[in-house]
Amino acid sequence: MKIKTTAFLYHMKGFCLLLAFSACMTVNAQNKGGSNTSAPDWIRDPYKKFDQKTHVAAVGIGNSRQVAEKDALGKLVAIFGQSIQVDEKISTSYREAVKSGAAASWSENTAIDNSIATSAGMDSLVGAEIGETWYDGKTNHYAAAVLNKTKALQVYPNMIKANQAMIDSLVNMPAADKNSLDGFARYQFAAMIADVTFSYGNLLSHIGAPSFAQGLKKGDDYRIEAQNITKTIPVGITVKNDKSGRIQGAFAKAFSDLGFRSGGTDSRYVLTVDINISPVELANQTNKFSRIEVTANLSDTRLNAVLFPFNLNSREGHTTQSEADNRAYAAAERKINEDYKEFLNDYLTQLVPKKK
Repeated sequence: MKIKTTAFLYHMKGFCLLLAFSACMTVNAQNKGGSNTSAPDWIRDPYKKFDQKTHVAAVGIGNSRQVAEKDALGKLVAIFGQSIQVDEKISTSYREAVKSGAAASWSENTAIDNSIATSAGMDSLVGAEIGETWYDGKTNHYAAAVLNKTKALQVYPNMIKANQAMIDSLVNMPAADKNSLDGFARYQFAAMIADVTFSYGNLLSHIGAPSFAQGLKKGDDYRIEAQNITKTIPVGITVKNDKSGRIQGAFAKAFSDLGFRSGGTDSRYVLTVDINISPVELANQTNKFSRIEVTANLSDTRLNAVLFPFNLNSREGHTTQSEADNRAYAAAERKINEDYKEFLNDYLTQLVPKKK
């Protein structure tokens, strides 16, 4: 009888240890964002957890915690609608300008820091955080992204002030400096900052502080002035070894389409084009071939510097050498018409003005 009692106590002890171990595992799982048997109320309505008067909240879902958190942050941004969205290209340029220090060099305000960089484009919100996570133990992870309105009212007005200081510094310049590619770049840069700043103002308006958005200009206001500047800038074009002015005409059209005036050789900005055309011998070919090489350098004569180099080459053939030459010129003209305007525009829009 004693042996049976001892065996019974031994098994009971083991059973109790198993229960204790199981309980510990459950607590640890919950402490690490693990699953519960029932979903918390905030999954259905985040404002069951976060006061709607002081927070903006959204719930995301995913097959991992990271995916759920990203989804929640995206839905938090979506609550504000298109009013805080910034074009992806502008957003990327703004982040790069902050990261490289180009933006900070135009500001006297120390608020130009990582918080501004991470908020560019509003794909993430400054002050936003993940307030809760939960795993259902099977497939889905859940996360609640939260923006504290009080924190937002502390952070965003300072960023608006810093950005406005940058814009003022960029556009305030002597008249003699304004009508130049540097002046153009300043206004383009100001437009990018204005787009981001305008989105900050819209966010503050959404959470009940519209006064911070008053007086903010859109980026297009500065882009219009940038285009007005191009109309005052003459660009001289000189071409060596042209044929019937075809190459010069193609380059001139590209500048004209971007708003620049045609200028003489005494212009500050000059495009110097060299054309080299030569016959090409190909084995086992009855046709004649010509190779054309075009080198075009846009220069600032005041700085004695090449601003934007452009090169192309093409090989064309025909039954006669003269017609092969004609085709080579036509191919070069076509390539300039197709590509040069776009390449030049990309260069101009990406110019980062340097503070003197």
